[in-house]
Amino acid sequence: MLRAVASTGSFSAAGRELGCTQPAVSQQMKALESSVGTPLLVRTGREMRLTQAGEALVRHAAGIIAGLTAAEEEVAAIAGLRAGRVRLVSFPSGSSTLVPTALAALRAAHPGTRVSLEEAEPPNSVELLREGDCDVALAFRYEGAAGAEEWDDLVVRPLLTDRLVALVPDGHRLARTEGSVAIGELARESWIAGCPRCRGQLVEVCEGAGFSPRIDFATDDYPAVVGLVGAGLGVAVLPQLAVESVRPRGVRTVALEPAVRREIVALTLPDLAQVPAVVATLDELARAGARQSAAR
Repeated sequence: MLRAVASTGSFSAAGRELGCTQPAVSQQMKALESSVGTPLLVRTGREMRLTQAGEALVRHAAGIIAGLTAAEEEVAAIAGLRAGRVRLVSFPSGSSTLVPTALAALRAAHPGTRVSLEEAEPPNSVELLREGDCDVALAFRYEGAAGAEEWDDLVVRPLLTDRLVALVPDGHRLARTEGSVAIGELARESWIAGCPRCRGQLVEVCEGAGFSPRIDFATDDYPAVVGLVGAGLGVAVLPQLAVESVRPRGVRTVALEPAVRREIVALTLPDLAQVPAVVATLDELARAGARQSAAR
């Protein structure tokens, strides 16, 4: 408004240029002078003239207005998903199954939104989220496991339910089994275990069936687990999503009883749950989970 008064020479002309009344311009100029603590305009005849302080402020006006305009445009772009950034953390089998489908759909719908990806298993991924090192974390927890309240402070978006399945070599006595088998039928087998959390769940399930598994090999690498089973070196229990993330060769999957399931979710912080780019990412992850479930 000060710049308009300086260029037009009067409050009434500035008001016409800005689409407001002469009294409104006068009131705003008085408020501005009160704010800076010194006169900015003096009347000379019929025109308003800038004081030295007014000239100094007008010199900065262009930069101030340009900065505000740029800020408004940037915020509008983020709000309208023409721009934005999302930092995603996922566990490996989620990274190779759910994430590619979701991010491809997100890029097609909102090409200005950028997503970075890092891998971490829960609970480390959840801690990264709480510490502000990511915006969305893919995580999982087993049904009935202790610590169900560990996500109470987070926004939880369910994606799909994943069932544990047994992996046995092609020539195994249970390889052609129709239906499911009790995990106790594998009690005397050599075992190949997966990630630490999955390993702990395996031991818990086996002990619930009355035996302790003899774990001969342990690896966090799912293709390595499948390769070891395919070579006849033992059996394994993996989440179905982990099996779907590799190309199993020389192995068979067998459904287990009692059924053991894990809930796969996307997590974010309550404050981030209102950010458009985060919302769009959560939506696409949920659609990817639904497609994965339907494909099964």
